[in-house]
Amino acid sequence: MPRINKRWITFGIFVVLASLDNAAAGVLPPLYAIIARDLNASETSLGFVTSTYFLIVAGASLLWGFRGDQTRRKPLLFVGTLIWGTAMLLTTTAVQFWQFLLWQSITAVGVGAVSALGFSMISDVIPPRRRGFALSLWSVSQGLGAAFGSMSAGLLGAYSWQWPFLLIAGLGLLFALLFLLTPEPERGQAEPELAPLYASGQTYQSRIVFADLAVILKRPSNRWLLLQSFFFSLAYGATLWIPRWAIARVQAAGYTLETATIVGNLFVALFSVGGFFSIVGGHIGDRLQLRSERGRPYLAAFSLLGSIPFFIALYFIPFHNVSIPENGRLFEIIWAVLISLFTNGWVIAAFLVAFIAISLQAVDLPNWAAMLTDLNLPEHRGTIIGFSKIFRAVGNATSVSLAAFAFQWLVPTVGEPANFTIGLTFFQIFVIPILLCYLSIARSIRQDRPAVHKILVARGKNIQR
Repeated sequence: MPRINKRWITFGIFVVLASLDNAAAGVLPPLYAIIARDLNASETSLGFVTSTYFLIVAGASLLWGFRGDQTRRKPLLFVGTLIWGTAMLLTTTAVQFWQFLLWQSITAVGVGAVSALGFSMISDVIPPRRRGFALSLWSVSQGLGAAFGSMSAGLLGAYSWQWPFLLIAGLGLLFALLFLLTPEPERGQAEPELAPLYASGQTYQSRIVFADLAVILKRPSNRWLLLQSFFFSLAYGATLWIPRWAIARVQAAGYTLETATIVGNLFVALFSVGGFFSIVGGHIGDRLQLRSERGRPYLAAFSLLGSIPFFIALYFIPFHNVSIPENGRLFEIIWAVLISLFTNGWVIAAFLVAFIAISLQAVDLPNWAAMLTDLNLPEHRGTIIGFSKIFRAVGNATSVSLAAFAFQWLVPTVGEPANFTIGLTFFQIFVIPILLCYLSIARSIRQDRPAVHKILVARGKNIQR
């Protein structure tokens, strides 16, 4: 098999694993109401589960990532996938809230391995000139994974909340076995500066040591990228409640919680197709980067700025005159939702506005990830993504918890679904600090990227005779 085919097959399996760990994270929010009812818990307490999940994923990512930068990553990634897949299965046995929290916390430990090690290995498969495009596929896979988790929750969870957990766990364990059949990429093999080293039959031997942690954090662009992670999650972490917003919109039209859960999550899945624009955004970032090192940060900044009015508009669009067969069969409900996408003006407007908002937002992740890769040495990439997960998790946990509090606080004043509309709109204000981070990166990247390039060139020429 040609090397390029092996490379893309390996990349494909990494992408699927990344999508499934996002499915594991995305399956819970749409089921808040149903699980809360079955476990005699509040929706706010389940929001606490999600916040805890994010924090554990972050801490685990840093530990997995640092260890992966020291040694072989394939065995670690396999073990991590086994952990989260098994814990997802055990989550379905929970009959009390503390049991649910325990198994979801263990799930998060395993997911942390995929987050850090998968990113590190992907960076060693794809060369820099195609990194934005490749990481856009990685980005889309995460969005698809979250959508798959949300849709599974909506379609299966309305009948039994355990079913989507069983489905995602089974798929995760299956792809863990397929992963064993793929070769582990050599560290740094995709870097053009290291081509002479690999052409001589040698491999890149540099590995991270504890002293390198200070080196990573002292690099200005890294600090701004990490700060960007925090504010991005603070702004968009609350969007995990969008399925609940959609369910409340459908309930306001007079439908039961079970029917609204299916319909609301179908709407969210349809509205999320703008995430595919990430592929275009990654490709544009690759082209701009060839012209100027400032290309990626400017592209990401202006795309996020443009998304703000569209996200705000989306939250205020009602779902009037939606006709759904109450207590109908699943196929009938799905068909009614699809028909409304062409016949109901409110649904059409929501779809178009959501498509633009999410398309613009989707430009960010592949270009952010490409910058993070290019600005760090191969033996530092698992660790830096682990650091970013901590910043992102703190932002997510803060955002999700604040959103849960805000939604509850607003209920006596404005009721549902207006509480979700006002609450979600508020979090768009945190997009502004993201833009300031990118403007700072546009300045610092001009010194930081050449510094990394210089080190790799020197190591690529260090051939042992």
